[in-house]
Amino acid sequence: MVEIDLDCLRTSIGPLFGIDPGTKTLGLAISDSTRLIASPLETIWRKTFRVDAQRLLQVYDKNRASAVVVGLPVNMDGSHGPRTQSVQDFCTNLQKIRDLPVFLWDERMSTIAVTRTMLADNMSRRKRAANVDKLAATYILQGVLDRLRARDRNR
Repeated sequence: MVEIDLDCLRTSIGPLFGIDPGTKTLGLAISDSTRLIASPLETIWRKTFRVDAQRLLQVYDKNRASAVVVGLPVNMDGSHGPRTQSVQDFCTNLQKIRDLPVFLWDERMSTIAVTRTMLADNMSRRKRAANVDKLAATYILQGVLDRLRARDRNR
């Protein structure tokens, strides 16, 4: 598990799988096979690590994903706190179950950005709560896809 290495991601083929890990939920997203667009999949209400990992791997396999991008909750000042360590531990444990290419992406402001968009769209509180995590995963994954395309254009 490493912070995003764009060259390493470029060598894999297939959709990328995005995860927004929260304390109560895991938001899931997937890219298309050409890696242009990220789309929300589902929100998993967390139970135990083993149950959560089993569901994640089912969704990963069903979508024929080639790598996992996990949102890393970095503090606004760039420092890493307890939540960062928790996410890193989650990724390490996931890789113990199955050797997947897992990459970390700075997720600062993702939930806030998604929530602001939903508020601007006058989405009800209930719909916001049901969608925020999978939309945050989509936002994180789209950031990676956009960075990959920008880097390819500059080569």
